[in-house]
Amino acid sequence: MSRLPKMKMLMKVLGALVLASTSLTAIADNHPGIGRAATPKEVAAWDIDVRPDFRGLPKGRGSVDQGQQIWDGKCASCHGTFGESNEVFTPIVGGTTKDDIKNGRVAALSGNSQPQRTTLMKVATVSTLWDYINRAMPWNAPKTLTADEVYAVTAYILNMGGIVADDFVMSDDNIAEVQKRMPNRLGMTEKHGLWQTKGKPDVKNAACMKDCLKEVQITSELPVFARSANGNPAEQNRMVGAVRGVNLNKATVVKVRQPAVDEGLKLAKQYACTACHGIKDKVVGPGFAQIAEKYKGDANAEASLIKKIKLGGSGAWGAIPMPPQGHVKDSEIKTMLDWIMRQ
Repeated sequence: MSRLPKMKMLMKVLGALVLASTSLTAIADNHPGIGRAATPKEVAAWDIDVRPDFRGLPKGRGSVDQGQQIWDGKCASCHGTFGESNEVFTPIVGGTTKDDIKNGRVAALSGNSQPQRTTLMKVATVSTLWDYINRAMPWNAPKTLTADEVYAVTAYILNMGGIVADDFVMSDDNIAEVQKRMPNRLGMTEKHGLWQTKGKPDVKNAACMKDCLKEVQITSELPVFARSANGNPAEQNRMVGAVRGVNLNKATVVKVRQPAVDEGLKLAKQYACTACHGIKDKVVGPGFAQIAEKYKGDANAEASLIKKIKLGGSGAWGAIPMPPQGHVKDSEIKTMLDWIMRQ
């Protein structure tokens, strides 16, 4: 393509982006309460995706050995020492063979010879694996891994699946070569109507391109009787981003208490403790009030609970393990425990 057509195409794209931005701003201005234009900082916070062609992938490198150390400290409590655990989440490793790596299709997916589908059986692109670890792991402290640590953990997972060697060092320079060994790299189909913009649509309707700025009324919401079906949503959010669930116990949460109590709740939310523990009731682990009741009157409660929080483990409240919280300061744990024991 010559330079002139390229410039014309670029101008069209830029013009479309400006028009879209103007329209969104107009909607936000004319309909207060419906929305507003996103700030550059907000856009940057969400613009972290890594695509199948590896655009968006940051510079970095990590070895299988480094990944094993991170895995043992931050991942194994939920996923098992070898990625085989099925207690908290479905297994990550298993069900793939050397022939799958060679052929690019996982035979067990079509033959149903594997009792449960694992992550390495299903995922087609290594960028998807890297991206998810970078965004969401570890569960109790998402987005705390550095780029180098994500490369290392990804390399270790692939090593457990026999995809890369024991001495392999993954980086942004060689990850495309790793893609050529993904067991299910040819197993993803595009013939489902979601990726094509041409051809026969699956619906019959005419696009409405007029009266776009009419008054909009939002009338749909979750019925009151159904809001607490799965506990209090406000106590189950992972503390990433600004969105929070509806607080069903607002009256009790905002009650004026001693400063240490309020700070303890704040820290519990900051470190995503409320993702697994409800204030009163069990979510994944026991509710804070249940913990307070169990250790009421125990002179060694603080020392015992600090150790449990720092090291993690299972058995005290069931088989589901609690990940170690070694990144939390002792002083912060004590503040949280002071608040928990008052429940």
